[in-house]
Amino acid sequence: MEFKSVSVVGLGYIGLPTAAVIASRGINVIGVDVSQHAVDTINAGNVHIVEPDLDMVVRSAVKAGNLKATTQPEKAQAFMVAVPTPFKENYEADLSYIEAAAKSIAPVLEKGNLVILESTSPVGATEELARWLAEARPDLTFPQTHGSEADINVAHCPERVLPGHVLRELVENDRVIGGMSEACSTKAVALYKTFVVGECLLTNARTAEMAKLTENSFRDVNIAFANELSMICDKLGIDVWELIKLANRHPRVNILNPGPGVGGHCIAVDPWFIVSSAPDTAKLIRQAREVNDSKPHYVLKQITDAADQFKKPVIACLGIAFKADIDDLRESPALDITKMLAENNNAEVLVVEPNIDELPQSLTNLGVKLVSIEEALEKSNTLAVLVDHKEFKLLPPESVAKKVVVDSRGIF
Repeated sequence: MEFKSVSVVGLGYIGLPTAAVIASRGINVIGVDVSQHAVDTINAGNVHIVEPDLDMVVRSAVKAGNLKATTQPEKAQAFMVAVPTPFKENYEADLSYIEAAAKSIAPVLEKGNLVILESTSPVGATEELARWLAEARPDLTFPQTHGSEADINVAHCPERVLPGHVLRELVENDRVIGGMSEACSTKAVALYKTFVVGECLLTNARTAEMAKLTENSFRDVNIAFANELSMICDKLGIDVWELIKLANRHPRVNILNPGPGVGGHCIAVDPWFIVSSAPDTAKLIRQAREVNDSKPHYVLKQITDAADQFKKPVIACLGIAFKADIDDLRESPALDITKMLAENNNAEVLVVEPNIDELPQSLTNLGVKLVSIEEALEKSNTLAVLVDHKEFKLLPPESVAKKVVVDSRGIF
């Protein structure tokens, strides 16, 4: 079928690029977000997040009249839900954002519409979405009761893009599409084929949900191996970076680089969805998550031990994003380490983060200052490398020669 109008609910790191890419194909896209600031920024042709080239695509789509943002859902042929799915204190998924999105779009649904959940979710979340929609619209039929004959089609298609490369990967990457019926899958494929050149792989909704959780849990387990290896090497007096380079010369070994932990909304969160679904079975996945969650505290101790040799420690934290060359602070171990350093009240804490203009309130309330790399090198006596931003990789070794350096990313 031909899609002339698509609504994207949630205009964050996934929703906005998706909306912009679809709009660039000449399709009328209505972006929906609860943030008036985000809506106003987008309608002015600007962006409220950092992603290479996204500003140009958004500006062009808005100027062409193919993309507009609003706080209230409007009628469309398809609705793509890309809202957050954090976990609660007990590591169970918080589906309240998905429920709120369902209730917001339900009043404007019409027979023949397609609803796709893109948010990374625990197994069964797509069925929950369909249930919430059915409760709100008893006058329409849904696939959980009417299969392929339903008035509304519902499917799950998890995003699988890398921050910093989102626009390219949205188009090039294969997509796993799981419909709640054959008709749901067919209609969802038709939508994704308007902008995806990668292959669209069909399955059911539950398998599609589990596929994304599996991909990120696989990464988490491998990162945990590298992080645990780094702590073992510290005890044995071995350079972990040299060790990994040597081990990776084996044709069937590819050890990842260790770091200060694992951040972001995906890898740091998704494995817990599997653990909470099968707590007695997911033993390795749980252990990997616990290893990675413990790493920030290990790095924190390294930094405080290094800074304690000074009467007045001044610690410069290089990077607080969850990974290199982006502005995303979600679940960032670097941010957590910086906050814990400031809470210790034993040192002045400076932050160098070239991808943001202001620090989060959680840091400014503790007296942490955002400074340039030049000011950090001038004032600090201890450097904590927490993120391997390209700006830090360009620093000449002699610029840090007189500093005590704790390098959790191996750039020096």
